[in-house]
Amino acid sequence: MVSSLPVIAPADAGATCCSSLVRDPLCAEDAVHLARRLKALADPTRLRLISIVAASAGQEACVCDLTDPVGLSQPTVSHHLKVLAEAGFLSRSQRGTWAYYALVPGALESVRAVLAP
Repeated sequence: MVSSLPVIAPADAGATCCSSLVRDPLCAEDAVHLARRLKALADPTRLRLISIVAASAGQEACVCDLTDPVGLSQPTVSHHLKVLAEAGFLSRSQRGTWAYYALVPGALESVRAVLAP
């Protein structure tokens, strides 16, 4: 006997995590998730890094190309990029000795959607 299993969509870091906070009150879990993402963005260096990556060809940049524009050491830039990746704004791929970071499609829009009326 053949049985069908439900199709479960994979978790998408760019998907809206919760409803708009001006339409519906946030539940505790959604508030924690949104606060974590907003904290990742609430840093001038991280905002600049996202802006640089987003403006790069293919919305992708090597960590080696991100240190000079922000004027910080490679380990510090890598830390900021890790925070942004853990919050779901950037994805990371390794190419030889260098890490490349790309903007996750829809990640910024998901935050905007929660804050929009």
